[in-house]
Amino acid sequence: MLSSCVIVGKIIKEPEITKTVNGNSIAYIYVETIRPFKSDDGSVNSDVFKILLWRGIAEECQDHCQIGSCVAIRGRLQSNVYVKDEKTFYNCEIIAEKVAYISN
Repeated sequence: MLSSCVIVGKIIKEPEITKTVNGNSIAYIYVETIRPFKSDDGSVNSDVFKILLWRGIAEECQDHCQIGSCVAIRGRLQSNVYVKDEKTFYNCEIIAEKVAYISN
């Protein structure tokens, strides 16, 4: 089985590194992408993806990424399921495997 995706878009929040209890670097970035079609009213919508960065990728992105930077991210999807107040919630995030910096 395979879980793979590629996202190309602009960063809307700079990464902030934290450390896990094992000392690994971890950060999130939020990337906005434009949908390739217009809605019924003629407007163009966008999506924002939460992307998890680990270790060296997190540190590299902290040094190179700023709001408005264009990036291409290859990664895998990871889903999480949790129950709160007897309701089941499903969440999906992208785990970055490779980040490429694109000129605007």
